[in-house]
Amino acid sequence: MRLPPPGFSLNLPAMPPRLLFLLAAAWLLATGGGAAERFSVATYNVENYLDRPVPGRTAKTTEGKAKVRDTLLAVRADVLALQEIGSTNALLELRASLQTAGLNYPHWEHISGRDTNIHVAVLSRFPIVARRPHTDDSFLLNGRRFRVSRGFVELDIQVTPQFQLTLLTAHLKSKRSVPEADQAELREQEALLLREKIDARLTTNPEALLLVLGDLNDTREAKPIRTIIGRARNALVDLRPEEATRAAPDAPLQRLGANVTWTYFYNREDAYSRFDYVLVNRALAARVVPEQTCVLALPWWREASDHRPVLVTFSLGPDK
Repeated sequence: MRLPPPGFSLNLPAMPPRLLFLLAAAWLLATGGGAAERFSVATYNVENYLDRPVPGRTAKTTEGKAKVRDTLLAVRADVLALQEIGSTNALLELRASLQTAGLNYPHWEHISGRDTNIHVAVLSRFPIVARRPHTDDSFLLNGRRFRVSRGFVELDIQVTPQFQLTLLTAHLKSKRSVPEADQAELREQEALLLREKIDARLTTNPEALLLVLGDLNDTREAKPIRTIIGRARNALVDLRPEEATRAAPDAPLQRLGANVTWTYFYNREDAYSRFDYVLVNRALAARVVPEQTCVLALPWWREASDHRPVLVTFSLGPDK
């Protein structure tokens, strides 16, 4: 495997050559090894992938769960950020079904926020070396305190011994009206807290490779999205992948049309929107592989979820 040059090592202490060799060997064993010079990350809202019925939500059918599994097998990302997953039992059920089909994710994270029915989770082929779950953040709105609905997952993922990625994933408040407050204001406050996490990470480590992704439940010019993207030095880049398909996970992408970027279908209003985002800081943006980055279009997408998966591929080689 051709690894990034020493200048791209992030906060790793100097090691004797033998120790570095042993670390590399352990990493190859843990991840299955291989000669890949790229890695991929995807975000996918799996729409009520529950292990049991809960108030206000219908658990996905066995057939629907099979289509979610088929979708993830088609995506075949190295790291998966999931939204609307049920309890840890639901996540482990999905993980086991993928493993049975030949796709193994040894490492995972699952958190709970105020919403105890649906959750945010991550499945990873690579070791998770640091976990900073944000499950109890709160904010004041109109004199009342609210907790973030689903919390934020923050992980450091060791892609190779010399390449570490910080991943933040979220599922912001939906556009569904609630009696206690305006849904748009709730989502904006959650976005402000997420932006605080982004700024904190980049202040602590300006050289971090930062990836922020998930179901942000709003359109590009809405205030919550503009807040998360930010401005000036710490602004994030919106990758805005376009629709594509492919014959097999290792086949080239086939573009279906320019500027088709929707990720979410709202049946009641027959509306298609881009609610699922992949945002990166400038250091990571330089490593994006556009020809392997897309909103993946699959024939059975609606049988699996009301969202479509977003896949992004990064280079492990030197910056472009």
